[in-house]
Amino acid sequence: MATTQNETQENGMNGNPLPASKLQQEPLKNSGSIDHLKYVDVTPIIGREYPTAKIKDILAAPNSDQQLRDLAITICERGVVFFRAPQDDLTVEEQKHVTYMLGKLTGRPEGHGLHVHPLDNDPNNLAMADGTRDPNIYVINSEAMKKLYKTAKRPPLDQPRDLSREWHSDSCYENCPSDFSFLRMQDTPPSGGDTLWCSGYELYDRMSPSFRGYLETLTATCSQYELYKSACEVGGYEVISPRGSPLNKDFEFSPSHPVVRTHPVTGWKSVFAGAGLHVTRINGVTSYEDTMIRDYVMRLITRNHDGVARMHWTRQSCAIWHNACTLHAATPDTHLVDDGLRVGVRATGIGEVPYLDPASKGRREALGLPLY
Repeated sequence: MATTQNETQENGMNGNPLPASKLQQEPLKNSGSIDHLKYVDVTPIIGREYPTAKIKDILAAPNSDQQLRDLAITICERGVVFFRAPQDDLTVEEQKHVTYMLGKLTGRPEGHGLHVHPLDNDPNNLAMADGTRDPNIYVINSEAMKKLYKTAKRPPLDQPRDLSREWHSDSCYENCPSDFSFLRMQDTPPSGGDTLWCSGYELYDRMSPSFRGYLETLTATCSQYELYKSACEVGGYEVISPRGSPLNKDFEFSPSHPVVRTHPVTGWKSVFAGAGLHVTRINGVTSYEDTMIRDYVMRLITRNHDGVARMHWTRQSCAIWHNACTLHAATPDTHLVDDGLRVGVRATGIGEVPYLDPASKGRREALGLPLY
């Protein structure tokens, strides 16, 4: 059984009581091994782009593990990093290796690895470009996803679409959600199809101290039970189990996660289960309060676009992000252009049970930055 949030806070990561002033897990420090790579920060708050770096060179370096560890810490601090130069020399096995090692080198729990999509048995899942399939690679295809999620409820076609429903953190419907996600875009439309990431750190910091303190007392149910159950029943296949962790099994798709969580690598607080596609209910409040809280968090995303990084995809460019401190949203506008096919391959790791450490701080407070 997964450790509860309160048990983790009271007993610490190893079961021993912890003083409130000491972090359960000390933040990791960057050694500077990738400081030689040219980069530009997408915004002062979130995102970093490496315009010329090749991931293959990091893997070939004599200190490859050190560079991957520093890359992982950078991702955790910046939320998301982009590799703009075409990474067409990177194999799928290398993409999986990078995703696995980013988590392993930064404290991913033993026995946790790469996620397998719950509907991997669905015949509508596409093969990769070479015609093969891999359980740890999810092929994102704008047309195939319509078939894969054919049992999902869809908004009326005669109404403008509410694109706020696209925001989410990967697999937070699992008992142990995703840590690092690594997406490489193989085919891109002539325009559109951008992906946006927002900083969960900044969402936390944009709230008043009293309001964020209240949200720290809350958990939220994150569920995709009905979707995956109906898809398996209609398709006549079994759900994948386990999925990157022994705790992610069967149809356990309705966990409760903290609305505010502590990032295990940086030690910073981040809004996690406060809004988004997979968040179905703020627990312990009335229906009106549930709607009000989730609408407020979503308004923070749309109102503060300085906390958002946008990626306009080019062929074989890559994005790697950490799901504990970001939400992201794909822009579903490729149907408006000719030849609007958008295809990418994604590998995703599985991290720990989310927790809130009472000794952790917000990003701005930890870095000594202005409150607003």
